[in-house]
Amino acid sequence: MMRNLILPALLAAALPLTAQVVKEPAARTLKLTRCEVTCLAMAPKGDRILVGTDKGAELWDIEAGRRVHAFPFSEDGSTAVYHAAFNNNGELVVLIGHSGKREVWDVRSGKQDKMLHEHNWIPDPRAVKAMGLDLKNSTFDRFYQQLQAQDNGITATAVGQGGVEFHDASGKLLQKLQFPENKDPHHRAPCLFSGAQFITGTDDGRVLIYDRP
Repeated sequence: MMRNLILPALLAAALPLTAQVVKEPAARTLKLTRCEVTCLAMAPKGDRILVGTDKGAELWDIEAGRRVHAFPFSEDGSTAVYHAAFNNNGELVVLIGHSGKREVWDVRSGKQDKMLHEHNWIPDPRAVKAMGLDLKNSTFDRFYQQLQAQDNGITATAVGQGGVEFHDASGKLLQKLQFPENKDPHHRAPCLFSGAQFITGTDDGRVLIYDRP
């Protein structure tokens, strides 16, 4: 009788204490030119991804694994994009820099759209300021808009050395992604849940797409 009780207990103790939130390794990797990935946005159709970096932004076709457009960005000597988003139909994208400068680009042509004031979907200056993007801050500071992402009670959080931790609603650590290739200890990986996938990026220009169980 005692043996019957002990065996299940030993088996339970041998099981991992954490649940797998995403399947490792990444199901797909997009390799950009040498850059730091700062933010991510998925197109409404889920077929393309907008990648903000410290050298502008790039639009990628996920299935083909190829770059569609490169969107240069510049403000006060900085080329870093800290917030990126699509409009509702995916025909336009907005890029925002550290001081709140906003640029709209046409997805089809790859050219900049100068009619900024006509697009109601773009965050206004107050909303941009609320993001924490402020020219008064040091250029050495990091402003990331995707330090956390939530989906079905799971929270993904960017942590030191460019890693990502997943916690459940009670705060229990379920899984951690680590990227030894990161060279910048200050890098914070952008976190994005998109359908049945989780997406993040590294400081050497890789966008990693993970499937979920």
